[in-house]
Amino acid sequence: MRASGFQLEDLFQSKSLSAIKSLLAQGETLYLVSQVVREFWNVCTRPLANNGLGMTIQEASEEMERLEAILPFLPDTPMTYTHWRELVARHSVRGVQVHDANLVAAMLANEITHLLTFNVADFQRFSEIIVASPNQGVN
Repeated sequence: MRASGFQLEDLFQSKSLSAIKSLLAQGETLYLVSQVVREFWNVCTRPLANNGLGMTIQEASEEMERLEAILPFLPDTPMTYTHWRELVARHSVRGVQVHDANLVAAMLANEITHLLTFNVADFQRFSEIIVASPNQGVN
């Protein structure tokens, strides 16, 4: 992945790719959901100075096309909202954490049980899913 001439070769990328390859080799199916797509686009097109990747719209679109070619997309359903509404009330979700709740809601609506993320702490409140980190390895 390139961002305005900047080669991404950091530890997070290496661990992410290793975890993804391991899961795919084990026959696991990985999915794209709307919340992840929006956050991916945000990071890709945000300037480097603002902790983004500084990609052009064309570069971000090409990255999305690569992801879409290998990962099935699960759109939000009416149940996504139903789950989200219940989650934010039950878990007292505030502020930007509503986006995490939306991801969990999409997972529940599509019967996805496991989430791989570096932000494990942000999802610990949601007992409805199993959360793992690429830092822990995947088995």
